[in-house]
Amino acid sequence: MALLLAGCGRGSTAPYTAAATAPCLKAKGFTKVTTDPGKVGFIAGFADNGGVFAVAPGSKNTVTIAFAGDTAGAKGTEDAFRAHASAFYKKHMSDIMQSKRNAVLVWTTAPTQDQIDTAIACLAS
Repeated sequence: MALLLAGCGRGSTAPYTAAATAPCLKAKGFTKVTTDPGKVGFIAGFADNGGVFAVAPGSKNTVTIAFAGDTAGAKGTEDAFRAHASAFYKKHMSDIMQSKRNAVLVWTTAPTQDQIDTAIACLAS
């Protein structure tokens, strides 16, 4: 029983995944939630643990979440988003990109703190 509990809950370091995160985003009011690799964008579509695209509740602000294989892989994912961003977005990456463990979140416009908190709270393994 102790071994089973060791992999669950707050202490877990299992990588976040698109499949586990998407249902929570839907439940929290995000719309157009998809994990379809053809719809989440190139970088998220090829991420080791999938990608999610969603529209934040009550807004037009979209978020793309790419789930790297592990925390170390998130750095490469961030680098890929920066390298492929338009000149406009490159200037604003610090405003529109956040990471937690292996998840890299990129928004179309600077998100509100509530949007960030809700999306990050939905990250799941």
